[in-house]
Amino acid sequence: MPDYDDKNRGALFRNKQKKKPNQPDYRGPLNYEGVELEVAGWMKKSKAGDSYMSLTVQKKEPADPGASYANSDLDKDMPF
Repeated sequence: MPDYDDKNRGALFRNKQKKKPNQPDYRGPLNYEGVELEVAGWMKKSKAGDSYMSLTVQKKEPADPGASYANSDLDKDMPF
């Protein structure tokens, strides 16, 4: 069986961590021409009353393994 090709594909998932109205209702990955992107979507209503989804797309930032410890309380306890 050939490997799955996810090029030019994406998905949106309900944002279960939404705490503020300006945060997206949906989020998900998108691969366009081999570039990994992130998509965010907000459910809105037009002036005519029709529902639609407003989208933003941005390049996916590489994971920074040290970012979760930056400026944390752990730094204060380090002797170096």
